[in-house]
This record gives sequence, structure tokens and C-alpha cells, in this order.
Amino acid sequence: MTGIDSRQPSRRQRLHELLLALIAREDDLELMDGEGPAGLAGSATGEGAVVAARWLERNQRVFQKYQALVRTAVTLDALLDDEQRSDP
Repeated sequence: MTGIDSRQPSRRQRLHELLLALIAREDDLELMDGEGPAGLAGSATGEGAVVAARWLERNQRVFQKYQALVRTAVTLDALLDDEQRSDP
């Protein structure tokens, strides 16, 4: 096992901990809605499509928030890793 391979579990753990800390700081972090929009199949008035579009937009917004948190955690992890490498 190389030096890089042996660092991966601790780095993954640190990344996980950073992400959990960022999530804990969020006051109103929503969960994605796993249930599909109700009433989509039988609506002749087009209301079903509007409801589906709102549902999809909301889930996309929630997903983008999680992506931003993950990107932030990865950036912080890289900064910490760089700082540790530069310390004697």
C-alpha cells in the first residue's frame, strides 16, 4: 500500500466529518421529496403538470444546496490537506 492509499480512509473520514459539520450549521436544510407529485396522471386541466414542475424545481433546489455543501467540504478538506503537507 502506498502513502497515498493509506491516507485515503482518514481523508474520507475527515471529509465526512466536515460535511456533517456543515449540515449541522444549516438551520432550515430541507430533505428531498421522494414522493412524486400527486395528481399528475389524471389532470386534464394542466394543473398536474404545474404541480410536477414545482415538485421538480423544489427537489432541484434542495439537491443544489447539498451539492454546494459537498463542494464546500471538499474545498475545506483540500485546504486542510495542503496545510498539513506544508507543516514540517
